[in-house]
Amino acid sequence: MTQPANQTRASGGGRRRNARLAAVQALYQIELSETPADAPERINRVIRDFARYRLDQDVEGERIGEADEELFADIVRGATARRTEIDAVLARGLSPEWPIERLEAILRAILRAGGYELLARLDVPARVVISEYLEVAHAFFGGKEPALVNGVLDRVARQLRETEFAR
Repeated sequence: MTQPANQTRASGGGRRRNARLAAVQALYQIELSETPADAPERINRVIRDFARYRLDQDVEGERIGEADEELFADIVRGATARRTEIDAVLARGLSPEWPIERLEAILRAILRAGGYELLARLDVPARVVISEYLEVAHAFFGGKEPALVNGVLDRVARQLRETEFAR
């Protein structure tokens, strides 16, 4: 399991940020285990295992912290079920030389979780989604990857939620 390099930064944002961090880790696990999107029982098992053994637990010396379990489960289920649609939306924010399949698995998980929230979680402002996943990216990466997450999610958000940016 990929652990955030900077856990204190990731855990400082409260229950919703912790849910997003855990959802990214769960999506990473789902992808690496090649769990198909049409296997809801396997997706639900990952969600249950995370809720039981990882959320608000010390794991390998790291602590995710208390998380909004409902948000966590929604992101994991939604990003998995709508992965094809999300990847198509993300492709519009990526350069043709860097399709989503070429990115690292954890980077794909971050973008897919953020893409899902931009598509489906209209109760969360687009700028909040971008900011939250930028912080998640900083938890895993110290290089240029957070800037990539910021740029892709910003481009996607401006296409999907242009009225939020027109104000």
